[in-house]
Amino acid sequence: MGDYVRVEVAESIAVIRLDRPPMNALNAQLTAELAAAAAQVTRDPEIRAVIIYGGEKVFAAGADIKEMAEAGYAFMVERSGRLQAALSDLAAIPKPVVAAIAGYALGGGLELALCADFRVVGENARLGQPEILLGVIPGAGGTQRLPRLVGPARAKDMIFTGRQVAAPEALAIGLADRVVPDTEVYQAARELVTRYAGGPALALRAAKRAIDTGLDVDLASGLELERAQFAALFATEDQRAGMRAFTEKTKPAFRGR
Repeated sequence: MGDYVRVEVAESIAVIRLDRPPMNALNAQLTAELAAAAAQVTRDPEIRAVIIYGGEKVFAAGADIKEMAEAGYAFMVERSGRLQAALSDLAAIPKPVVAAIAGYALGGGLELALCADFRVVGENARLGQPEILLGVIPGAGGTQRLPRLVGPARAKDMIFTGRQVAAPEALAIGLADRVVPDTEVYQAARELVTRYAGGPALALRAAKRAIDTGLDVDLASGLELERAQFAALFATEDQRAGMRAFTEKTKPAFRGR
């Protein structure tokens, strides 16, 4: 439990809750606490799915500009490395992860949301990479994760202009997976991940690894990775439980083993 990030666990779902009013700006301490939260939910076998949530009014409005306004090259090499590493830890959580976005997800806040597998967005939310308006570029994954999600042309439009994207456009271009009323963002995110909480944890982990890693390699390498992950699951109790339930026409009870 940190000063700015809490991990709350109930019914096999962990909520990584940002709490640095008023805008959840990603300063050095919050960044370190995000990395610690990622490690905690990764290693806890009782956690089957994860929600990243900034609260009812704002997800995260970016990095702490006051902290870096007068920074030099050496400072920012180290600072950006820590932020990238923390967000990469979140992206690598081997469980289904959804970002529940109300209000603003800008700059580092959007880069944080891009680390999730899914994004549930409030109907009045605004998403964007406004770094160009400060004379810099995204430095925590925006130039890499955003084009992989929405395509290079749309990513360049957002990054080159720094404009904010409203929820309907975010849904249309694949930046959002669901748009709901602002007051229903958290509940919708919880409903989305609940379907995974009782699922086969090892198979979900294998599927996430195969997809995420396969996007960065050639097709032949990706297929080999898929084959290896698929075959390995035949050493699990969940595979036997799932296939036995199928043949017996019953509901499987997955135990994550």
